[in-house]
Amino acid sequence: MLRACIVAFAMYSKVPMPRVEWNETSMKYALCFFPLIGVVIGGLELLYMEVSQIMGYGGVMRSCIMAVIPIIVTGGIHMDGYMDTMDALHSYQEKERKLEILKDVHIGAFAGIMLVSYYLVYVGGLSEFNTREEGILLAIGFILSRTLSGLALVFFPAAKKTGTLYSFAVTADRNRVRFVLILWLIFSFLVGSFVDWKRWLGIGIANTCLFLYYKWKSQKEFGGITGDLAGWFLALSELVTVVIISL
Repeated sequence: MLRACIVAFAMYSKVPMPRVEWNETSMKYALCFFPLIGVVIGGLELLYMEVSQIMGYGGVMRSCIMAVIPIIVTGGIHMDGYMDTMDALHSYQEKERKLEILKDVHIGAFAGIMLVSYYLVYVGGLSEFNTREEGILLAIGFILSRTLSGLALVFFPAAKKTGTLYSFAVTADRNRVRFVLILWLIFSFLVGSFVDWKRWLGIGIANTCLFLYYKWKSQKEFGGITGDLAGWFLALSELVTVVIISL
């Protein structure tokens, strides 16, 4: 299990980890630990909110740094998927061509436009945060987004039989991974409801709708999910959570 945790952090974060062999055994339960990266990000966000309050930072400065923290922890892996997916979706090409665009290392115009649009809304939402409860909801949101992304991987069909996502999906002990991720989901909803049930209800409904949209859109446009699409969904999930908390 420790090796599986190390693999999860090595794959989906920039947190320094000891080297382990990536094989069927170590990758089998890696997705069970995916939400733990959300715990790390959420913890750092809460810590920074406390520090910024003590230091008297303004709302813009605070929200900009809060927006950067997930990128520092993850290395931007999910935003890379978001950008690639936006380029592919706005190409309006056939499925095969869209899958090729996802693999293209170059940044298209729509990737840049949608990235700027994303962070304008994201930073704007964060600038409206004023209470510790809002920070806690944000922290839980990082856990929720990774839990839902992991569940999609073990429930939704893959668009292709190659790539990192397919490797994780094939090697995963699906039944056990599903069970553990559902426990993470229950934990998220219990804690979120305890902190602010009205806002968390909104977050839950919005993310459920987004999850279903993700399944429909990925199947329609790409024939299934890919690693880039998983990053796209995770990024949108976190954006939706921030917007609802800020309302």
